[in-house]
Amino acid sequence: MDQGMRNFSIAGVQMLVSAGHSNVEMMKFKLDVLMSIYPWVQMVVFSELCAHGPLTQFAREFPNKDIGDFQQMASKYGIWLLPGSMFERVGATVYNTAVVINPDGELVGQYRKMFPFFPYEEGVQPGAEFCVFDVPEVGRFGVSICYDMWFPETSRTLATMGAEVILHPTLTGTIDRDIELSIARATAAINQCYFFDVNGLGAGGNGKSVVCGPDGRILYQAGQIEEFIPMEIDLEAVKRSRERGVLRLGQPLKSFRDHLSEFTIYQKGATHPYLDSLGPLIKPSKIKKKEGNLGVISQPPPAQGNRELWDLNEKY
Repeated sequence: MDQGMRNFSIAGVQMLVSAGHSNVEMMKFKLDVLMSIYPWVQMVVFSELCAHGPLTQFAREFPNKDIGDFQQMASKYGIWLLPGSMFERVGATVYNTAVVINPDGELVGQYRKMFPFFPYEEGVQPGAEFCVFDVPEVGRFGVSICYDMWFPETSRTLATMGAEVILHPTLTGTIDRDIELSIARATAAINQCYFFDVNGLGAGGNGKSVVCGPDGRILYQAGQIEEFIPMEIDLEAVKRSRERGVLRLGQPLKSFRDHLSEFTIYQKGATHPYLDSLGPLIKPSKIKKKEGNLGVISQPPPAQGNRELWDLNEKY
């Protein structure tokens, strides 16, 4: 490693995902092809729910055979591997869970999505623990999944835990994808870190995966076709940004540190009348006329037993 540099290569895999059967064999094939073309890659990241698609009926206990296959693939190529996420079943509870595998094929991290996409990601419970891990002589990495990034507290917590790179598998096939691209840039800038947002295709999303640097600039944005996204990054850029400022201007992490005691909304026992006034977290229903005015008539919360995910258009 050159003095003053901490170079590391990460590849995102944006691939077609099926909702009806396992995608694991295709993921393994993609990994074989990727490592044949780019043998210098040191870490590979797949999209959210890539292995089995967005239906909770495919939830399974951890560890399982598929995770074992990914461990073998990581060991085969001597790479760090984040094979997206899959639904994890713990008794009657289902989580959206990502694992981290090191180059020896060992499980070194597990993260359960903290913010399932309610009210649409039905029947999935939120996780409660953050996930960071160290790549020796390189730096610290954090894991986040899809809707988590809409809540800046999640990425800010990873940054305060020392994460210099946030790995962010996502499954977005909805019309708010362009909004997410702006959130990805903002997340990288306000946390002064690299941000790898890897989306899928088909039942796995509408693509447009994006990699942002610690100044919030887009380093690469994919299209809406299958792509490998191999990127070499320098984690010293994160250190310089955090010490000297974004573009040598704002220093958000230091400013956040110096004002930690002032955020009263997070204090235990605090009340939030305005937030409470917004009503329950439920799906909106059709708009209909009522007493001469247009209003949204909300339907009752869906049953927890409905295990299908993101079926707004009854697409799958």
